[in-house]
Amino acid sequence: MRNIKLLWIVVAAAIIGSCNKTLDPNVYSSLTNTNAFSTLSDAMAAVNAVYARLKGPVVGDNFDYWTVRHFALTDLTTDVGHCSYGGDPGQLSLAQWNSSNGLLAEDWRQIYKLIADANNALYNLGNMTVLTDEQKNQFFAEIKFLRSIAYMDLTDAWGPVPMLTETDVANATSASYTSQPKPASVASIDSLMIADLTFAAANLPINYENNAIYNSNDFGRATKGAALTLLGKLYLREHEWQKAADYMKQVMDMNVYALYPSYLGLFTEANKWCEENIFSVLSDANVNGTELMNHFGPQNHPVVQNRWQYYAVSWDFYNSFEEQDERKLCFYPRYTGVDGLIYAEPPSLGAPPPEGYSYMPDIATKKYADSTGSVTLYYDGHSVDILRYADVLLSRAEALNELNGPSEEVINLINQVKGRSKADLLSGTYTQEGIRDILLQERGWEFFYEGKRRADLIRFGKYDTIVNAYLTRIGQTPAIVMPKNRYFPYPENQVTINSNLDNSDR
Repeated sequence: MRNIKLLWIVVAAAIIGSCNKTLDPNVYSSLTNTNAFSTLSDAMAAVNAVYARLKGPVVGDNFDYWTVRHFALTDLTTDVGHCSYGGDPGQLSLAQWNSSNGLLAEDWRQIYKLIADANNALYNLGNMTVLTDEQKNQFFAEIKFLRSIAYMDLTDAWGPVPMLTETDVANATSASYTSQPKPASVASIDSLMIADLTFAAANLPINYENNAIYNSNDFGRATKGAALTLLGKLYLREHEWQKAADYMKQVMDMNVYALYPSYLGLFTEANKWCEENIFSVLSDANVNGTELMNHFGPQNHPVVQNRWQYYAVSWDFYNSFEEQDERKLCFYPRYTGVDGLIYAEPPSLGAPPPEGYSYMPDIATKKYADSTGSVTLYYDGHSVDILRYADVLLSRAEALNELNGPSEEVINLINQVKGRSKADLLSGTYTQEGIRDILLQERGWEFFYEGKRRADLIRFGKYDTIVNAYLTRIGQTPAIVMPKNRYFPYPENQVTINSNLDNSDR
């Protein structure tokens, strides 16, 4: 993300002492409540710190939230993702999670860190007298958009959760450190997000060219299109089909977004930003890289070496692609490893490999581990697309189909996405239910490991049937029970400190 940097304030103190002499420390810089928010640069730093929480504040923590761990909840827990390792990711992959799962706890923690930073920034920027109304509205709009992403992810995963805002920061001096906030209903959190995103859409620019505040075209900042898209996604989740269709149409009518010509090219490390990006987390391998390639890269590959294949795709999902679909090229199905073995798909479940072969339990994707990227570096610079234009097209198609059934526009919207990847286009006559099935399958092919699969399956009412059928096919226990598994259990470490988080029905 160009020009989005954290402001680091270093407090250095030297204390020299002995058994009979103590010196006062030399304080070279001091951050207090009275001087922390005093300049425009301070305000920008506060906003940028909220963006940073989407990824991790510093190199070494850049596998948090939207740059690896969130995918464990959204894709590993479906028919798409697979992890051959044990422990926390293995539990999620087999639908055997519980409240002590560490990845559930970590995602919760990182999301609430973003919310805490957002609330602190909203409160303190609101009290700054050096900012103009235009500057405040810009900063507030960015922060409220980011907070909405966090609450959308929280409510997708856990449903009712504690709802904290800048008002809680204002009341912090009188609050008890042992307070136990009750979970707010999803409807009340939806209302907060709708208000925040409506404000954001009204106050954010279409882009940052010639921007009076940032003075540069800052790719990666929240925009009007991003706020409208997230609003549409929220209404889609709540089955408010007309509103969802209308907001997606507003984004389309802006005429600033388009499908990138190549699906594979869209996800290469070199493609930081393009016409399809609506909102993305950006990285640079040499400055603030992530560990996406480590987690997604293939094991023992001759080019993309020393990677873990931690978050992989099931062979079941890989084999669902049509052969001519270019999205099927986004994987490592067969290669000769650095150990001389041929890595390939087993011909049948549990088949032993012959001499010279290693049968892979799952398949690595090139989505975040392309062979033209930072193949010799530990950290990589892949972008993660949270919102992109293909989602706008398919979301509007879904909403229109729910409103009036199949139509020429619905078919055209789906075919735009299919056509980009050279998949077979739709033609002929379809039923409303048939289009539902087509859309759900298309969304799986298009958005695997983009943080959408579990929410899609639940929205379509197919989470249990599709995931249980997949688990059965791979010889595992069909473990999804609805509505019990609509939401994850609250993390055990949170239940311990907040008795209002009740897992009795989860």
